[in-house]
Amino acid sequence: MTTESNDACIRAAGPLAAVSDAGLLAATVGVADAFDVFYRRHHGPVLRYLARRTPDTATALDLAAEVFAAAYLGRERFDATKGPARAWLFGIAAHKIADAQRRGRRELSARRKLGIERHFFTDAALEEAEALIDATRLVDGLPILERDAVMERIVHDRAYSDIAADAEVSQATIRKRVSNGLAKLAHKGRA
Repeated sequence: MTTESNDACIRAAGPLAAVSDAGLLAATVGVADAFDVFYRRHHGPVLRYLARRTPDTATALDLAAEVFAAAYLGRERFDATKGPARAWLFGIAAHKIADAQRRGRRELSARRKLGIERHFFTDAALEEAEALIDATRLVDGLPILERDAVMERIVHDRAYSDIAADAEVSQATIRKRVSNGLAKLAHKGRA
């Protein structure tokens, strides 16, 4: 079955939630949300698997991202006759854990040679990073000048005068960009 016919079958099948893992992985044209459904379906179990086998939450989150990136890039190689998609993902996860352990040993060796201690992120730092990522996703649809102004003013809490100086425009221009951007976000939230 070609990619186009796979995608047509998925569209005809109705909601993506009812589509098999193999169908979601085969969808590449015209079904932008297929991999998102696959990700949401398996992210929790994969993250729990990684969390039990890694030293901290940050490492588990990093590896989960790597697992799903590898799955997305290798989705054409998934073969449902060899087992379920979850087993395939756990196989990818096991490889990512092994890769991380090798990287960790090399990193530890290099840090020891250089006399540098490992930096650990606090829960507060991880929450702050997640909030920044969420805010960035929220403003992604704005025109770049408005997006940058909103990010600098609202997310980074910078003064209008500082933003204007960096952008080499007037404060009034920055205020207008922030105002327009926030209005568009408010409209988007109501839509």
